[in-house]
Amino acid sequence: MEYDIKDFDEIRPYESGEMQQAFNDLLSDRQFSMVLKGFVPWLPKGIRNGFLKLAFMGIKTPLDFQKRFMKPVVWHIIHKHTDGCTFDDSLLSADKTQRYTFLSNHRDIVLDSAFLDVLLIAAGHPTTVEIGIGDNLLIYPWIKRLVRMNKAFTVRRGLTAHEMMRSSQLMSRYIHYAVTEKKENIWIAQREGRAKDSSDHTQDAVLKMLAMGGELRELNICPLTISYEFDPCDYLKAQEFQQKRDNPAFKKSRQDDLDNMKTGIFGYKGRVHYHCGTPINQWLSELDGLPRNEYFQQLSKRIDQEIHSGYRLYPCNYIALDQLEGTSAHTDQYTAKDVERFGKYLAGQLAKINIPNKDEAFLRERMLTMYANPVRNYINASLVNNE
Repeated sequence: MEYDIKDFDEIRPYESGEMQQAFNDLLSDRQFSMVLKGFVPWLPKGIRNGFLKLAFMGIKTPLDFQKRFMKPVVWHIIHKHTDGCTFDDSLLSADKTQRYTFLSNHRDIVLDSAFLDVLLIAAGHPTTVEIGIGDNLLIYPWIKRLVRMNKAFTVRRGLTAHEMMRSSQLMSRYIHYAVTEKKENIWIAQREGRAKDSSDHTQDAVLKMLAMGGELRELNICPLTISYEFDPCDYLKAQEFQQKRDNPAFKKSRQDDLDNMKTGIFGYKGRVHYHCGTPINQWLSELDGLPRNEYFQQLSKRIDQEIHSGYRLYPCNYIALDQLEGTSAHTDQYTAKDVERFGKYLAGQLAKINIPNKDEAFLRERMLTMYANPVRNYINASLVNNE
């Protein structure tokens, strides 16, 4: 299929020739200037901008920008807010020139793709990933400008059915264009929004959207599993469960979204692991000939198996499952010290929740479920793989 870059102007990241103007516009943005001032209040604006201009010299592409500005920030987050971030890409082709559409479970709004970026570069892959970011998060012009410099394309939210169809078609065509012609990797979540209970399942609608722009095979889809030892947003998710239970009409505010982003970035995550599953092109032909709906149902199911099989499970996952089910079936996976540590962690997270009619038992059950579900899914995937 023939594409013209102008077809994607309303959603695409900046191109190489647009980076300098985007940077200049960023520096002249009053709100961005206030954000910078918050980081270094002792530096006058002229000196701050001068340092940034000096640092920006030689940057031609969004990848250059990521390596110069974002890579040090992400590694700082890994060193300060995790106990290490590991990567297994052993199932990918030894040919590092191949590009992939990484389809993954969703743990963090910002860091899922940011961690993947630095892990790919560290593992010798030549480029990072382009990602879709919902326009509900792009609440200021400077944020939209900055994410477009950082290889993000825009996903429009809150549309009518007709607008959503057009938007999905445009995004799908762009993803195909990015992989096949721009030779970029793509990261996309397996579902819209994070799984609040950490039971990760691929939405057929995501795969149907990817198929709108061309053959799925040309996207070289790779199931990707992201495993956090501790989810810093677990208490916020539990809180939202109770708020929706008590008031079915409850909706998060824009500020809630920003608070989730901040907590996800700067909260403690323990150990983090990324596992690349088998790219689906190795088995996709097995589904040829199925009726359309069944095709996508089976495709989702197979991708879920890959993602669930790739979980890195931690003592807290097994402790949560045993406590929920009132058994000691997995005591070989943890120690008494692990139980004590997880108990203190849960108590600390629950203490952060401040809502009317706080239901401690319900909130604790919700948090335990978040940590237990990856074990349940892993066990079920293992049973299927062993059939």
